[in-house]
Amino acid sequence: MTGEQNPEKLDKIIEARMKLKARFEEKMKETPSMADPNPMGRGPINRHGMPQTPIGQTITQKWPVLDLGYHPQIPMDKWRLIIDGEVENPVVLKWEDFLALPQTDDISDFHCVTTWSKLDMSWSGVRLMDLAALVQPKETATHLMCYGYDTYTTNVSLEEALKPDVMLVHTVEGEPLPLEHGGPLRMITPQLYAWKGSKWIKRIEFLSANKLGFWEERGYSNTAYPWRNDRYS
Repeated sequence: MTGEQNPEKLDKIIEARMKLKARFEEKMKETPSMADPNPMGRGPINRHGMPQTPIGQTITQKWPVLDLGYHPQIPMDKWRLIIDGEVENPVVLKWEDFLALPQTDDISDFHCVTTWSKLDMSWSGVRLMDLAALVQPKETATHLMCYGYDTYTTNVSLEEALKPDVMLVHTVEGEPLPLEHGGPLRMITPQLYAWKGSKWIKRIEFLSANKLGFWEERGYSNTAYPWRNDRYS
């Protein structure tokens, strides 16, 4: 699933990606999901150095559906992704524009705050890092606010959002992302609890300060680190 790609544009994204990586690399390495000396969990070490199963989690083969009770169905010719806020080049992407961006395949784990984890899920989509490279966050940017077509919101710090396994995905296990799981496009945050990944995502706003999202305003953790049992504020 790819769109018509512009080589010159892709080269610019790659160059901007490298600059962003250099800017945030040390902060990313120091985050708890990569650098906690005493992580809480069990099992073999995972892809980013933590125990495979975070504390309080049970492995499942199923993929339960959790949402606000509304599954928005947006015609693809009406679908848009807005990326704006503290950026140099805000954009509004149509579906074909999104598919023309660098596409990435990845395998990662999915940890839900309701105590289940699904391991080794196969995804395809666009890294958040590449979307950030497209719009070029200002030096003042520190966080994201993600908005869903279902009115959902959630916040993520840039040192978490720019990790290479944070993606906006359209494909899971080789099939189009189902509507009930956020299709056509959702965000995934493998190193945080999954509520930090908005389903049916329609807007990413770069912020100069932290701002609470839907569940964060209702008592959930602002940071959501699975290996610290960081579920509630």
